[in-house]
Amino acid sequence: MDKKETPSIITDYDLYLFGEGNHLRIYEKLGAHLVELNGTEGVHFALWAPNAEEVSLIGSFNNWDPTRHKLLPLGSSGIWYTFVPGLKEGQMYKYQIKSKINGDIRIKADPFGFYFEERPKTATIVYDINKYNWADQQWMEARRKVDPLRKPMSIYEVHLGSWLRRDDGGFLTYRELAEKLIPYVKEMGFTHIELLPVTEHPLDESWGYQCTGYFAPTSRYGRPEDFMYFIDACHQAGIAVIIDWVPAHFPKDDFSLRRFDGTCLYEHEDPRQGEHKDWGTLIFNYGRNEVRNFLIASAMFWLDRYHVDGLRVDAVASMLYLDYSKKEGEWIPNKYGGRENLEAVDFLKRLNETVHLYYPGAVTIAEESTAWPGVSRPTYVGGLGFTFKWNMGWMHDTLEYFQKDPIFRKYHHSNLTFSLLYAFSENFVLPLSHDEVVHEKRSLIEKMPGDRWQRFANLRALFGYMYGHPGKKLLFMGGEFGQTKEWDCKGQLQWELLEDDLHRGLRQYVMDLNRIYLSEPALFEQDFEHEGFEWIDFSNAEESIISFIRRASNRDNFLVFVCNFTPVPRYNYLIGVPEPGFYREILNSDSELYGGSNMGNLGGVSAEANPIHNRPFSIKITLPPLSILIFKLTETP
Repeated sequence: MDKKETPSIITDYDLYLFGEGNHLRIYEKLGAHLVELNGTEGVHFALWAPNAEEVSLIGSFNNWDPTRHKLLPLGSSGIWYTFVPGLKEGQMYKYQIKSKINGDIRIKADPFGFYFEERPKTATIVYDINKYNWADQQWMEARRKVDPLRKPMSIYEVHLGSWLRRDDGGFLTYRELAEKLIPYVKEMGFTHIELLPVTEHPLDESWGYQCTGYFAPTSRYGRPEDFMYFIDACHQAGIAVIIDWVPAHFPKDDFSLRRFDGTCLYEHEDPRQGEHKDWGTLIFNYGRNEVRNFLIASAMFWLDRYHVDGLRVDAVASMLYLDYSKKEGEWIPNKYGGRENLEAVDFLKRLNETVHLYYPGAVTIAEESTAWPGVSRPTYVGGLGFTFKWNMGWMHDTLEYFQKDPIFRKYHHSNLTFSLLYAFSENFVLPLSHDEVVHEKRSLIEKMPGDRWQRFANLRALFGYMYGHPGKKLLFMGGEFGQTKEWDCKGQLQWELLEDDLHRGLRQYVMDLNRIYLSEPALFEQDFEHEGFEWIDFSNAEESIISFIRRASNRDNFLVFVCNFTPVPRYNYLIGVPEPGFYREILNSDSELYGGSNMGNLGGVSAEANPIHNRPFSIKITLPPLSILIFKLTETP
């Protein structure tokens, strides 16, 4: 079949949009697609390789012979294509690319592949991703009308390969995970599951953060429709799904994007711009239209074809700063002489604008660890446009505080209070993520000081403080029951620990925290407004006690938090409150249900007209050791 007889699904308009970086569904044209052209069924292949002299399709259907199926150039667009009649789903293929720069021959996987062989093999597989019948229409329609800023968001962060394993140590499939993980998350009361990257990747130990398949769920756990089934089942259970998405860098594996057509096509030629030496990865050229199009189309793909509810964008700081983790002489300033990556800033703004325009209700979350202003502010006021930003400052200060022996905590009281000076500068998520329980940082329970009982009491106090603090919540798997070992992606969580009363009590406590969180608008409606939070007393550093109020949009609906971060019980402790009446104790982290000493206030206390803390009334309470108490006004005079 010669050039004139080879039909293509790619139009001139497709080429125009791709060239200017605005083809949001380019994944429908590049890659391998089962189509019918001129009455003939087969597979249309297309890829972008502008510096190729020759491109051959090799695969299981032609005995990997590069002379059998040559691709044709589409004018001067840099796109090559062919149509193979009669080809069916399931065939494996790669591209052989000969560079016109130096004649190098490279064997590459398809950057737009929908499905890949299981690692360590690297062939792309022809696959129809349109055959799954979704049953989440009600969920998707309702999502469009939701303001995520004013809704509860309690995220359970999960690495699918190590949450639970089969008896033989093998991975659970997406469908098996749907049967086991979703009921667990539902029972625990989490609203969202956030998945460490499920995009295809060659190395298990990268946890998915060194991605090679930007349009393919990893084949480790099943087929594309199996992952669709997992997300569909989440939606029908009322659980949203966020996936980690990694546009910050890509690995140097030669079968993937690196020097794709013999040149630095996706990355920069100059390593001072195109390489993260500490990670051993390459940096995308965000200023190139086609590269920007590739990435934004990938983001849109997961929202469109897999119905995900949000993208958590990894390592945003490394994108924003040209000198990120680089020494002097290892980076090139921008055109104004600054350290900001102007092309990456523009890319992130366009990414967020596009997602929010086409998928209202979906969220984008930045893992961004610097003081870059306006990360979660709209682009029209100069922000980057993310829905949320991880509050890394809160996480570092809080964990540093809780790791201190309580006798020294009075000297570090500001670690608890400082975050409220900037809590409303961004739309924050409070993360206790996977990054905090690896690389010899120890598990959360092992970070806590004291004897075994005190460690559990400290961790319950930490979780209670997190749920009271303004911001959405994120907890990495295993933290909810006090995993003692550091997270290891090569095995499953320590589920056997739930045979122990303290571990079982901690999990019950997290369940109850989520139950209260979901049922009390004061804990989520005004997360990002000063009106949602009031200090009662933040100055009692000597006894390491803080107290505050969280309010709903209806200001009469409020909760009182009292936190004692020492192992010393306090009796007849006065707390100022704004209204008279009976304050019911709706949560006590020291309850025997959770493994505590069961000190408390017999269900609640009545306020008296005894002013303190600039409040007209006060309650006199027993404050258990290493505890969080939550009170709710339930009866008024």
